[in-house]
Amino acid sequence: MIIKTIVVGPLQVNCHIIGDEKTGKAMVIDPGDEPDMILDVISKNNLTVEYIVCTHGHFDHVGAVGDLKTATGAKIVMNEGDLNIYDSAVELANYFGLELEPQPAPDMFVNEGDNIDIGALTFTVFRSPGHSPGGIVIYGEGIAITGDTLFAGAIGRTDLPGGDERAIRKSLDRLMSLSENSVVLCGHGPSSTIGREKRENPFANSSW
Repeated sequence: MIIKTIVVGPLQVNCHIIGDEKTGKAMVIDPGDEPDMILDVISKNNLTVEYIVCTHGHFDHVGAVGDLKTATGAKIVMNEGDLNIYDSAVELANYFGLELEPQPAPDMFVNEGDNIDIGALTFTVFRSPGHSPGGIVIYGEGIAITGDTLFAGAIGRTDLPGGDERAIRKSLDRLMSLSENSVVLCGHGPSSTIGREKRENPFANSSW
């Protein structure tokens, strides 16, 4: 399995590229900005992108979706619960003093239990609301791609439109039930493991 993480944009989003070494098929997760850099990594690894997956619709995670769609023809994938946030990404970016072009409409919506197959690799989708209503985690092949639900030592904020503290508690509890050896690829910051977060993340070890 090929795993490449590129830190993009002014808010330092982790864009993850997951590829199957045997077939060269890949998915790009949360391409928030700097499409040329992302496309360069794709090209250097001889990958064919089949899916552009948005763990949620916030502007810092979707800003390069349109450019990647144009360059690769890949399908844009997200949960429908975040469609309003995705469609409002330009306005939210402006609120933070940043500019963003409108992004193309998603090609497909995924929900709880759906699979995303990349060559011989299979990843399962599960809902992880809290940071946003339609947040998703992509889990499989020993990794959990958590978007802004779980960070190393922290969790996503819930004070933006659509945030829900009670919901993110439940999403965190579910993540903590995964195998402790699972590698956590976060939306911002360093990677971790479920085991490490169970031991060290204060939100996993208190009633907060």
